Amino acid sequence: MKILIIGSMGQLGSACVEIFRSAGHHVIPSSHAEVEVADRQSVRRVLERARPDAAINCAAYVRVNDAEDHAEDALRVNAIGARHVALACAEFNTLCVYVSTDYVFDGALSRPYTEQDACRPLNVYGTSKLAGEYLVQQCSPRWLIARVASLFGKAGSRSKGGNFVDTIVRNARAGRPIRVVNDVRMSPTYALDAARAMEHLVSRGATGLFHLANAGNCTWLEFARRILATAGSDTIPEGISSLEYPTKAPRPRNSSLRSSKLSSEVRAVLRPWEDAVAAYFLEKNHEP
Repeated sequence: MKILIIGSMGQLGSACVEIFRSAGHHVIPSSHAEVEVADRQSVRRVLERARPDAAINCAAYVRVNDAEDHAEDALRVNAIGARHVALACAEFNTLCVYVSTDYVFDGALSRPYTEQDACRPLNVYGTSKLAGEYLVQQCSPRWLIARVASLFGKAGSRSKGGNFVDTIVRNARAGRPIRVVNDVRMSPTYALDAARAMEHLVSRGATGLFHLANAGNCTWLEFARRILATAGSDTIPEGISSLEYPTKAPRPRNSSLRSSKLSSEVRAVLRPWEDAVAAYFLEKNHEP
């Protein structure tokens, strides 16, 4: 298959380039310098030139706190940009793959969220991604929406200065105190595993909405403890309440994800998050 990956330099986009290529697909990477999703003609030109079987839209405004003061920017990329990609996909008979987020939920449930649960985002970022979901479904006859959560991957997030795993390890090695919230639950997602699951779905012609997070869930404190243990560090992180770490954008207390729709083959790819952390250290050539 010919696969166009928009946002190919990002944390998930770069993982998709690696995984889809290794699976034998003809991959066309497209960075922000090559396509601006907020510009409809820019998107259309790339799709017209590539004529891909599937376009994976990994481009996103992901600065959650900044989005509260810059809602127009978040909506321009995450919603209007998603619409531009979906419209071009419809024109060129391309599967439209849109990457969304766990932040479409409000965190009120005590169990993990499935694809059937109602969305009630608490912040502008989550709202912009949910708007993108709706616009993709409205504008493209063939679509696949993949919700991921708490991504960590080799490329890191340029706008966030890396990823949580590397930040924890870096602070521990520098001897800095590590204070992490202990009352917010989520599902850590290894970028390579999410990309592998996406490749399985795309290559088999799947459409619809899917949750693609590693199995299980944890608090950020539990995540930090596992990271430090895997890194061989004896640093003990301090757990704090989210009330001690206020953020401009409200976060759901529980945004953990579970899929009720994946095949056993894809579920196997999305291994337990603890195993994914160990795999990430091998990928980064850290010594566990």
